[in-house]
Amino acid sequence: MNKDSRVVVQGITGREGSFHARACLAYGTRVVAGVTPGKGGQLFDEKVPIFDSVAEAVRETGANLSLIFVPPAFAGDAIAEAADAGVPLVTCVTEGIPTLDMVRVVRYVESRGVRLVGPNCPGMINPGARCKVGIMPGSIHRPGRVGVVSRSGTLTYEAVGQLTALGIGQSSCVGIGGDPIIGTNFVAVLRLFEQDPETDLVVLIGEIGGTLEQEAAAYIKGEFTKPVCSLIVGTTAPPGKRMGHAGAIITGDSARAEAKVRALRDAGATIIPTPAHIGTTAQAVLQGMG
Repeated sequence: MNKDSRVVVQGITGREGSFHARACLAYGTRVVAGVTPGKGGQLFDEKVPIFDSVAEAVRETGANLSLIFVPPAFAGDAIAEAADAGVPLVTCVTEGIPTLDMVRVVRYVESRGVRLVGPNCPGMINPGARCKVGIMPGSIHRPGRVGVVSRSGTLTYEAVGQLTALGIGQSSCVGIGGDPIIGTNFVAVLRLFEQDPETDLVVLIGEIGGTLEQEAAAYIKGEFTKPVCSLIVGTTAPPGKRMGHAGAIITGDSARAEAKVRALRDAGATIIPTPAHIGTTAQAVLQGMG
């Protein structure tokens, strides 16, 4: 995702799709096409061509990044359609996609060599490139050298808001999504941050449920060379209680916040004590780096 990314918005004429497509355009994102079956040949806001299929959009505009705002019942098919059309990077914001649909779709996109971000995620943004592919408020971001990766959309914005208020800019911010089955996990994003010369430090925000944070901790301990500040939310959640996200369900000791914090601390990450301390913790670590 960079200034040359050519974005196709699937579901561009729907309420959410049209609202956020306009916000992406206003931020500077190159939205080159929209897709709504049956509305091919029309223009979105008199400038973005609409096509009946992703394949046609890719063929006519060279789109190489998809942003999906399609209702849950059809979103799995929309992801597969983007993969079939040869789009290498797909972001799905849709919440509520049936888990069985995602089991099948994730296997399929992986077989096609496609990277899927989401679903049930805010998307991603590169402030330096003025490229926003998602629903985050672009105004709170500023270019810089701190990477942000989070399971929670709202806490992604909170982290960015605190960093920006302290004059700390971001290289890229990625919301991986809160569902049990997602396309891109913490380790995949950390691996990209490790390879990114424009990222000096990473803020990682996790939550109860699953073992994604422990997998991230193992990668940080074994291969990651940059400082990590980590916040795990859900410390007061009772066992078995669903806390908003479908993936945030405590299913055993490894899914508890305490186990995740312990794993990340043992891996060398700096633990952020509360959501209110995201910015100041990152600032302290950056100052310690000289």
